[in-house]
Amino acid sequence: MAEKHLVVQGAICLCNFGTAPDKLKVLSHTKEYANDKDSAKKLIGSTKEIGSTFEKNTFGSCSKQNNKPCTAIVTEWKGFYENTILTNGGKILLEDSKATCPVGGADCIKVVDHGQIAEVSQQNMEKAKPEVQQVLNPAVDTRMLVKPAMIEDDISESVSN
Repeated sequence: MAEKHLVVQGAICLCNFGTAPDKLKVLSHTKEYANDKDSAKKLIGSTKEIGSTFEKNTFGSCSKQNNKPCTAIVTEWKGFYENTILTNGGKILLEDSKATCPVGGADCIKVVDHGQIAEVSQQNMEKAKPEVQQVLNPAVDTRMLVKPAMIEDDISESVSN
């Protein structure tokens, strides 16, 4: 089985019967974060994200209601990660999790984008091979991003030789 991403705050969801996506808003806890080195933005989505848990709480117009405005309400989540329980008692949502809406029915709301964004950290830079980074990005000396003193030592050494 392929690896799946955890769903985090800001994940984009869409209803099968709606016309516009909406972003998940994690309201059930304030403790567990993923993909957020500063632990300030990307709360992990859980099965406790029930009710009005989206930024706009609408998926546009609903074809199940003759194109009247949608009022997004989640009653249940399916397809979550079973092996971990967060401090709020919920289980972690995955990129293939689906939600139930009282109007659209079971599994009508799907996750279109999990919300995680790749961020380069200091640790990534320290572990990166300088020769590979030089080929990938020749305009930047990545050694300066890790340890500026490293470059100065190299320059001093080459001048004295």
